[in-house]
Amino acid sequence: MYLSGTDKFPPPTKIISLVPSLTELLYHFNLDTEVTGITKFCVHPASWYKTKTRVGGTKTINTYLVKKMAPDLVIANKEENIKEQVDEIACDFNVWVTDVNRMQDAIGMIKDIGMLVNKTSAAVKLVDAINTAFQNLKKPERILSAAYLIWQNPFMAAGGGTFISDMMKLCGLQNVFENKNRYPSITLEELKNANCRLILLSSEPFPFSEKHRTLIQEQLPGKKIILVDGEMFSWYGSRLLMAAPYFKKLMSEI
Repeated sequence: MYLSGTDKFPPPTKIISLVPSLTELLYHFNLDTEVTGITKFCVHPASWYKTKTRVGGTKTINTYLVKKMAPDLVIANKEENIKEQVDEIACDFNVWVTDVNRMQDAIGMIKDIGMLVNKTSAAVKLVDAINTAFQNLKKPERILSAAYLIWQNPFMAAGGGTFISDMMKLCGLQNVFENKNRYPSITLEELKNANCRLILLSSEPFPFSEKHRTLIQEQLPGKKIILVDGEMFSWYGSRLLMAAPYFKKLMSEI
C-alpha cells in the first residue's frame, strides 16, 4: 500500500530504494543491514553498488524480483520511477513515494524518511547541516542568466517547477527557461536567442563531455559553456551537504 504521513508501523528491516539519491541518504543513516535492494543507477556508495541486490533501473524495475525479496518498505519517487511499476509493487508492499521539486521539499522529505526508518535525530542533524551550508553560500553580486541542459538529440533543458531550477536560483543563477514547464525540448536556435550568457551541460542523465561542449561551443560562440556535476544540481538527499561548497567553487570560477 501507499504510505501517508499518518501511517504507523514498526521500523523497517528490509528496505528497497528505487531512487539513487535516496539510496545514498539511507547509507548516511547507517542502514547497511536494513537496505537489501537498490537500482543499477544507485552508484553511491560504491560499496552498496557492489554488494546490494540490484532490482533493475529506475524506470525498468524488476517487479518480480522486488516481490521475491519481500521488502517491508520500498522508497520511490514520482518523477524518477514509472507509476505503473510502483503501483504493482504497492499492491503487496508498503511504498513511500517522494515528490521533490524545491529545496524545501527535500528538507521535508529527509525528515519524513528519517521518521520512517527510525532515524529522526540523524535526519534533524543532517537537515541542520544542509541549512547551515546553504545559508553560508553567498550569492554573487550579479545574478547570471543561464540555461541548464540535461539531454542531447533533442536538446532538453531544466525548466520551471524542477529541483534543478530551484538549485540554480540558490547558487545565483537565473534559469532562462523558467517559464517552460518541467523538461522542455528546445532547439539550437532557441538557445542561440536565449537571453543567457551561460550554458550548463549536465553529467546526467545525458553524460555531456568535453567533446559535446566543444561542438556546442562552435555553434554558439557567444555563450560561455561549461560542464557541471549533475548530481550536485539534482540529487536531493545527503549529497546536498556537498552541493553548497560545489556551488561556491563553481560560481567563483565563472
